[in-house]
Amino acid sequence: MAETTTRRALAGLAAAALLTTGACGAGEDADSPSSDRRPGSATSGSDGVTGALPPLRRAEAPWEVVRQIEASEAAIRDARTSPRDLAAAGRLEQLAYRTLAVRPGWDARVRELLAPRWRSVVRDNVAARREMVALQAEYPANETVPAWRIVRPRPAAELRSHYEAAEAEFGVGWEYLAAINLIETGMGRIVGDSVAGAKGPMQFIDPTWEQYGEGDVTDPEDAIMAAGRYLAARGFDADDPAAIDDAIYAYNNDVRYVRAIRLHAQVMERNPRAFLGYHAWDVVFSTARGDVTLPVGYDEDSPVPVDRWLRANP
Repeated sequence: MAETTTRRALAGLAAAALLTTGACGAGEDADSPSSDRRPGSATSGSDGVTGALPPLRRAEAPWEVVRQIEASEAAIRDARTSPRDLAAAGRLEQLAYRTLAVRPGWDARVRELLAPRWRSVVRDNVAARREMVALQAEYPANETVPAWRIVRPRPAAELRSHYEAAEAEFGVGWEYLAAINLIETGMGRIVGDSVAGAKGPMQFIDPTWEQYGEGDVTDPEDAIMAAGRYLAARGFDADDPAAIDDAIYAYNNDVRYVRAIRLHAQVMERNPRAFLGYHAWDVVFSTARGDVTLPVGYDEDSPVPVDRWLRANP
């Protein structure tokens, strides 16, 4: 928002939180559904309760990614899921959608295997991820890991209270603020400036913050309120989809960014507990050597060649 360019060091969803290929799978038959050896569907129980989550590993076939999605989504939506299992489910969900995003050849088989209740969730999350993949594909692959610090996000309940306060004051749907927070900085996991000098968990450049911000640009509450103030000033209208899109486009002027935000927001509008899954997503940075997960505690003052970083962090 603080930027008029889309050239950003984006995070995994988050970030987003949220980038591409490499370890996601390449090769001439990476999109082939022919490796699907398992008959039938991997559905969860009718009450939405799951057992142990599948392993956190990249799926090698459509049936496996369906199993990951159904188990993780059911756990996220179950109020009985423990915080630890909820975090694990969010990370598994993130991995599954990143896998599917680069395997369009699996789409038909995945839809066939999925329980109907998950089809819209999968459709929108995969579409959002593909928008971000397309956006990033315009730029050279990163040969370095970024000069960032990765921290734990504020608790989900705290962040949601800030989104809802901004919604109450400015009329901007809390789900849209959460989606922006996710894609910009993985809900605050990324501490560091963008290539355009944008700062804080909602990524404001100085002139925009001077006009719309109050308080500290790095403080989640202040930044979220400023984002609500900015989007309202840009005409955000919850009853007008075109006005919503125009306001988000003003925040980051790329239609793919707009579509990704809208898709993630729609998932949360249909089921607010989806926010808890997104809150658990890791920062995954795309490099010329593949995807690299930047863990909490990552702290680099300047960009580091990815080969060197991988040798030190195998």
